[in-house]
Amino acid sequence: MDEKNNKNQQNLGNTITFDRTTEKKTAHEVLLSVYSSLREKGYDPLNQLVGYLLSGDPTYVTSYNNARYLIRTLERDELIEELVRAYIDQYGDGESL
Repeated sequence: MDEKNNKNQQNLGNTITFDRTTEKKTAHEVLLSVYSSLREKGYDPLNQLVGYLLSGDPTYVTSYNNARYLIRTLERDELIEELVRAYIDQYGDGESL
């Protein structure tokens, strides 16, 4: 027991590092995840997402499945950019952005 206490006392002066891997989800992943959470809770995902994107009010997004936190990890302009990119990719003249 004394050996363990001695070892703990020796480590008191050392800095302990903690690596937290925070992989930021892409705008595409965030939108799909939030959309799914809104549907699961019975909301109209399109109306709720448009409300959030226009107003910035996070209460348009349910907190279910951490969707509200998730959508706030990205700026609204990043989300709109992803929506425009996906639209152009699907309906544009064949040139990808």
